[in-house]
Amino acid sequence: MRWMVVWVALAGAALAEGERAGDFDYYVMALTWTPNFCDLEGDAKGRDQCAPGQGHGWLLHGLWPQYETGWPSYCRTSKRDPSRGQTAGMADIMGSAGLAWYEWKKHGRCSGLSSEAYFTASRDAYESVVRPEVFRKLDETVALPASVVEEAWLEANPSLVPDMVTVTCKAGRIAEARICLTKALEPRACGPDVVKDCTLNDALLAPLR
Repeated sequence: MRWMVVWVALAGAALAEGERAGDFDYYVMALTWTPNFCDLEGDAKGRDQCAPGQGHGWLLHGLWPQYETGWPSYCRTSKRDPSRGQTAGMADIMGSAGLAWYEWKKHGRCSGLSSEAYFTASRDAYESVVRPEVFRKLDETVALPASVVEEAWLEANPSLVPDMVTVTCKAGRIAEARICLTKALEPRACGPDVVKDCTLNDALLAPLR
């Protein structure tokens, strides 16, 4: 019975909704390897970022307010929702206006910032890291240890150490690189529920389209 109580408590911390905006500890910046996303689900859904010739690599999935354990979502806020122009203005680093709108609803409202300030922070975070150039040189799908992807991020960004970066996988493919940042967008160690690196030794990484 004790384990069930603990499990329920942890699940509640991670999946609660409607928290007060601005009440969080740090950010997780999630960056998606777009070719793998498109192969797994984006093509089937007709996502804008998967259109032929786009050439997207690491795109911003989102800037997520995080607790030391768990995360808020769909928070209560008095801030106005973004205009269509604002969400469209994020498509160059997020792939689509639709994703920008969704990320604002689920995560941006929890930042306590205005939509303009949140999207500015998201862009600043994205531009604060160097995306490893080596992955843009792929000309075919390769299988590699997920740890190699993390090492490439660390080499390209000397200010980062392993506990600040985690690489995730989905369906046998590299999915995301997640980088933890303070509220001032400085690198910091990730919380214990975020530091869960993919352990695959043969994760697939598709080339740019």
